[in-house]
Amino acid sequence: MLKGRCDLCAFHTVKFKLMNSFEGLHLSSPILQALKSKGYTEPTPVQLKAIPLILEGRDLFGSAQTGTGKTAAFALPLLQLMSNKAIRTHNVRTLVLAPTRELAIQIGDSFRDYGKNLGMRHVVVYGGVSQHQQTQTLRKGIDIIVATPGRLLDLMEQGFIKLNDVEFLVLDEADRMLDMGFIHDIKRIVAKVPVKRQTMLFSATIPSQIKKLAHDLLRNPVSVDIKPEFHELKMVKQQVYLVEKNDKTGLLCQLINSEPIGHALIFTRTRRGADKLVKALNLKGIRSQAIHGDKSQSQRQRVLADFKSKKVHMLIATDVASRGIDVKDLSHVINFDMPEGADTYTHRIGRTGRAGATGVAFSFCSREEQGLLKEIQRFSSEKISLVKHISPGRAAGDDSIRLDSDEPKRVGYGDRRNASHGDRKKVGFGERKKAGFGARKRIGYNDRPKVRYGETRKAG
Repeated sequence: MLKGRCDLCAFHTVKFKLMNSFEGLHLSSPILQALKSKGYTEPTPVQLKAIPLILEGRDLFGSAQTGTGKTAAFALPLLQLMSNKAIRTHNVRTLVLAPTRELAIQIGDSFRDYGKNLGMRHVVVYGGVSQHQQTQTLRKGIDIIVATPGRLLDLMEQGFIKLNDVEFLVLDEADRMLDMGFIHDIKRIVAKVPVKRQTMLFSATIPSQIKKLAHDLLRNPVSVDIKPEFHELKMVKQQVYLVEKNDKTGLLCQLINSEPIGHALIFTRTRRGADKLVKALNLKGIRSQAIHGDKSQSQRQRVLADFKSKKVHMLIATDVASRGIDVKDLSHVINFDMPEGADTYTHRIGRTGRAGATGVAFSFCSREEQGLLKEIQRFSSEKISLVKHISPGRAAGDDSIRLDSDEPKRVGYGDRRNASHGDRKKVGFGERKKAGFGARKRIGYNDRPKVRYGETRKAG
């Protein structure tokens, strides 16, 4: 009897391992061999949820961000479905749209690595570089295209790409594509794709525009929430420094030297801010480079390669340009400018603390950014420690910034209107009125020197 119970336990253990393995997802041997060569043994929760649904032929609407294993969640089943139905002619069967060059390149690399034993041909199409190499590859016949919308439309209009045979359509980071103004390009592209197809749409956020787009593109979709929650970021130590805007660069240099921080991804809100910070850090002897939309594709790829190889210690990035940046063993992420939204915050700090490793996320919050911090705190289930930074130029007892609860109450127009005459005088109403009247009288018409018309005309 005891032996039977042990056998039963062993059966359940084997079954559990099978369900939590790539073999249990019924992927083909060539794909499993490719995964093994990459060192991947167990699927992520994202892949466990999405792969079986896509293999069933279902349209899928997923809430997902970079770093969740999302690319493999759609690339693996699509490669499997395409290999199950082998076609000799290399016509475009899978189209993946991505918002940025970096993300498109990353997705293309995944299709190449996972499908290396299947004989599939793929090409990555993006702007900012000459189209010659891309068109040369297209002429040989292609099974999979990963593209940014703008360059794809250009090549379609020139006759290099036809989408008549597309069976699988993927829109990755759809919300970012809409933010970048690609909605009309997407509609023009989708109009050229057969109505009978399998469609997958992934988005980090789900605003009304995304819901409408999903309604228009997907047929009876299944929803999969594969967005990383704050509790999945427990391996990341989160710390917010309350600091005046002008003190941020000094604080950053101080942390880099004192922590010490040897390798960090630093986020700024604007391209100009990124370039300005790079210049300041390099003057301090801290090797830094920026990656943003004003950089050419070759520049961006070179900077990213130098950062991954640690030739560059600090990579300063804007949110749009950072899409697709995936750096192994990244110890620190620093929000030099606070992100606009809890989703963006999660996306940023999720670049560190991956695969069981620990990471650190510092955020610099100025007085003007406290509203953004409050929104992040409202959605966070993990405690974010606050540090009141004292700049070197201030007295030790003087906080560089206060929380909103400590701020003196600002007196608005309505408060002044409803206040008594004496109170209005205290907030400057009476003084401003008196000063303004006196100033107007002193420079008024009657005080001007009297000059005859003829003299004025002559002088002019």
